[in-house]
Amino acid sequence: MMVMVPLSLLGQTPSAGTPSAILHTQGGVWVNGYEARDSSAIFTGDLVETKPGFSASLSLEGSTILIQPESVAKFQQELLVLDHGSVSVGTSRSFKVKVNCVTVVPVLNEWTQFDVTDLNGTVQVAAHKDDVNVEREMGQKKPSAETESSRGTVVHEAEQKSYSESEVCGAPARLTGTTNGLSPKWIAVGAGGAGAGIIIWILLRGGGGKTPISSSQP
Repeated sequence: MMVMVPLSLLGQTPSAGTPSAILHTQGGVWVNGYEARDSSAIFTGDLVETKPGFSASLSLEGSTILIQPESVAKFQQELLVLDHGSVSVGTSRSFKVKVNCVTVVPVLNEWTQFDVTDLNGTVQVAAHKDDVNVEREMGQKKPSAETESSRGTVVHEAEQKSYSESEVCGAPARLTGTTNGLSPKWIAVGAGGAGAGIIIWILLRGGGGKTPISSSQP
């Protein structure tokens, strides 16, 4: 079965070296497009996807990460890159979670428990044991109207805060070109010629091919 890999998580080939973590699951979990077995080895760069109704936990030295159902994340040595969904972290080694340009980092190098959720463009951070910092990636272009959340904040124990990805990280890049937003069918009309009507008919009938579904969608 082919699994669509989110474009935002591409760019690193899974390592074939020493396992970095052990994955525990009761089924419904895929790693790099293949269904995973319980107690599977996880390597840096591996992509983990949980299906509806199924979760997965990662065990590594000093940290345990619970990946909730319907989540997609890429595992790094001391970092989990969350594309969408929700994770719960318990760590004594400052294990971090990154969403877009936002990184959630334990304040102390002591046992810390926190949740990170990314749904519909909103990042929610809940601190259950000790505090966590919510930091914006260095070098990220600042929004025109900088807010407290865009600079970085502390979520204290027993607190929960929400952050808009568009406000913190800026609006996502928009496709640009020479068409000035005009529909291709109107460009065909402007081109004139006896074949213009045929071109329009093909476009309206989908003769140019179906529009692919974005691989970044759940």
